[in-house]
Amino acid sequence: MALSRVYWRCVSLGGAAALPGPLFSLRLQPGRRSPAWGPPRPSRLHLSPKVDLKSIVSSFVAKTKVVNEKYNRFLERRFPRFYVVYSVFRKGFQMLLADAKKARRIKTFMTQKKLMFHQLSYRDMEHLRQFRRDVAKCLFLGIISIPPFANYLVFLLMYLYPRQLLIQHFWTSKQQLEFLDVYHSQRKQSHPKILNCLERAIPLISNTALRWHFTQLCTKVQNGAHPGINDLLLLKNCFSVYPLDIGHLSIPHMKALSRAMLLTPHLPSVLLRYRLNKHTTVLHQLDKALKRLGIGQLTAHEVKSACYLRGLNSTHLTEDWCRIWLEEWLQFSCSLKNAEMSLLLHAVVLLSTNHPGTRH
Repeated sequence: MALSRVYWRCVSLGGAAALPGPLFSLRLQPGRRSPAWGPPRPSRLHLSPKVDLKSIVSSFVAKTKVVNEKYNRFLERRFPRFYVVYSVFRKGFQMLLADAKKARRIKTFMTQKKLMFHQLSYRDMEHLRQFRRDVAKCLFLGIISIPPFANYLVFLLMYLYPRQLLIQHFWTSKQQLEFLDVYHSQRKQSHPKILNCLERAIPLISNTALRWHFTQLCTKVQNGAHPGINDLLLLKNCFSVYPLDIGHLSIPHMKALSRAMLLTPHLPSVLLRYRLNKHTTVLHQLDKALKRLGIGQLTAHEVKSACYLRGLNSTHLTEDWCRIWLEEWLQFSCSLKNAEMSLLLHAVVLLSTNHPGTRH
């Protein structure tokens, strides 16, 4: 009753009518049976929304991993052949995503430090070079997937033609060996054409001694002998002037060299010349960076990949043999000047065509 009279007195005086609920709280004091009125006590329980969200996310991720592992075991047990394809594609996408992140870090580092491509370390240069080729191949898949319902056809084509449409991340171990052999056999088919182009250029060499050495080199290669780096260094002056420098190569000669470099030959002559020049320049820059790093710092896979890029079919060679060949290649490449890049381009053929690893 007393509270009621106080409330109506406040209303009659023009004050704001406020309910006693928010201003008073009912609490029990020890030793008393009747409730006591007083101000509300603050809550002692504090829940951080960030901590709560992190716990929810971590719990969700953990449960997702468990479900994914169960699903993988189910596929492996019930559909073993499909599981092989599924696991290869899953790992391939993970590797491609990791490559993209690493390439982005390298590009950011180049921007921050204002570095050029040839100023990077060997592994960063090789990663960017390979990633660009992979992106170009994936871009083609993206373009043919644009029409409606074409993605279903693309999946079928990827399954039927993995070598032509997929990058190495999506190949099985068996496919990698098989496809690398196929690629090497394709570039090996262009070697006789390149040797014929070199023979036709011999009469155009003005120096008699160089013309004789060039004839001996072509004869040695055609007879199945493997030339040494000194045989090529004697002729480096021939590849810096007409008719064998990159700027004066004929169109059939450039197409044959493009096939030997695993580049498409179906381009106009201007683009063929540009791509060959760029490919050789990048290869020379990689050789200089590898020389600074040292072959001993490379893993077995990196050594074989480096040899394969330079024309040698390293899939069936031992690691020690590959290291010896790569050491000789670096000795040869790093002794060349920028004007002699045509010799480096032809060395991919001349130093690998009769190597024991390419005769099978």
